[in-house]
Amino acid sequence: MITGAAAADAVARAKRLPALRVGLHVVLVNGRPALPAERVPDLVDERGRFSEQLTRTGFNYFFNPGARRQLAAEIRAQYAAFAATGLALDHANAHNHMHVHPTIFGLMLRVGRDYGDPPVRIPQEPLLPSWRARRTDLAGRFGNDVLLAPLFALMRARCRAASVAYNDFVFGLDDTGNMTSDVVLQLLRELPDGCSEMYFHPATQGPRARELATLLDPAFAQALADHDIQRSSFGDLRARRPSGSRGAAG
Repeated sequence: MITGAAAADAVARAKRLPALRVGLHVVLVNGRPALPAERVPDLVDERGRFSEQLTRTGFNYFFNPGARRQLAAEIRAQYAAFAATGLALDHANAHNHMHVHPTIFGLMLRVGRDYGDPPVRIPQEPLLPSWRARRTDLAGRFGNDVLLAPLFALMRARCRAASVAYNDFVFGLDDTGNMTSDVVLQLLRELPDGCSEMYFHPATQGPRARELATLLDPAFAQALADHDIQRSSFGDLRARRPSGSRGAAG
């Protein structure tokens, strides 16, 4: 989140970890722009911040020509700000999965051409494996997969047309904030063939400290080996694995 309050600290930490793959998390809701507020008046409120109302914002971005022009400039500014850090751009996605929005996704693909066509996240958590692993929140899992399936199919088609790499599935979306060791081990047992991203929001304090504990749990690493799961990054998707192998992008 290149416009986030801790962005400079995050960049400094990443530079001390040269093997770490770092992506751009484009912020177009629940945050502040890279451009001055007066250059994106249709995108921000009186405080100079993006809206927290995702649905209303989505309609604005789709139907307002002025907002779309400003959106293109803001997305480009965030890609440029990431490039200015000197970090290699491993992948790109958007805060609150706003890149599922067709207008935003099209602009990210267009701008991304000038920054190496980074792979992108398609945040589809498949219903059946997710449900078999967890047996909770069937309605939410159904909505995040089946109801949004046409948008995910469109994203894949546009990626193929643009020769942009993408993951097959995501796990962790339906269990955000609750990725404990038990949950992760259950999900790993149901991981389908292909390349799946399993994502976390680890923290050193608060409820999400348990997600950091999961990542440090030796049982996690052992389960990857037991299930013959290969670890990868989004950047590795530029050369996709043969069909039938299993992998996870962290």
